[in-house]
Amino acid sequence: MSKHSIEGKTVLIAGGAKNLGGLIARDLAEHGAKAVAIHYNSASAKKDAEETLAAIQSAGAKAVAFSADLTTARAMEQLFADAVAAIGRPDIAINTVGKVLKKPMTEITEAEYDQMSAVNTKAAFFFIKEAGRHLKDNGKICTLVTSLLGAFTPFYSSYAGTKAPVEHFTRAAAKEFGDRGISVTAIGPGPMDTPFFYPAEGAEAVAYHKTAAALSKFSRTGLTDIQDIVPWIRFMVSDGWWMTGQTILVNGGYTTK
Repeated sequence: MSKHSIEGKTVLIAGGAKNLGGLIARDLAEHGAKAVAIHYNSASAKKDAEETLAAIQSAGAKAVAFSADLTTARAMEQLFADAVAAIGRPDIAINTVGKVLKKPMTEITEAEYDQMSAVNTKAAFFFIKEAGRHLKDNGKICTLVTSLLGAFTPFYSSYAGTKAPVEHFTRAAAKEFGDRGISVTAIGPGPMDTPFFYPAEGAEAVAYHKTAAALSKFSRTGLTDIQDIVPWIRFMVSDGWWMTGQTILVNGGYTTK
């Protein structure tokens, strides 16, 4: 067995039906995970969830899916309870849930801010909390954040601002869960080539991002390819990886820590 192994692990992925989350779910199953539970937010993602379930099962792993709005503590508690009942206590918990808003601060409404906070901050906090309660000893927790945490840029105040607390949640959880051997990390990709990216950007901004990184010309679209993020996450949640309390920024072909 490889030192960095997923073999025999049970996995819970919030936002695991499609895009990066769905690709992670398939990848971990292909690398030996025993069971994968995926979450999706609404009926619009049900077809994607069914396709991901089929791919997980084809790879030889047990697969289950749950639909929920995770912006309440109760919903997060229920997700973990349902996952434990279906596949047992997870070894690995990954949160890919997020919401983007690109807008000048002076135009952001209270309702928009509250929604961004609920999705990006509150849900992330209670995901880590419930993971800490339910994961097996020596488990792995990983949250998707954003490389904008290391940037100085306008118009993403409510997005990067509501993702920023997750760095602090990660550090605190690393200290609190560390005596059980649980590794807690976050990963911040740059602009990714997914449907999550394009609605927030105008044509000019999309063109800029596709050429902004020194290695943009070497990626498939100029943006960060999600296929290139998956191995990082697999490594971070595998046996043999013990860095904890860290955020790894991966942006358009270069990496900082």
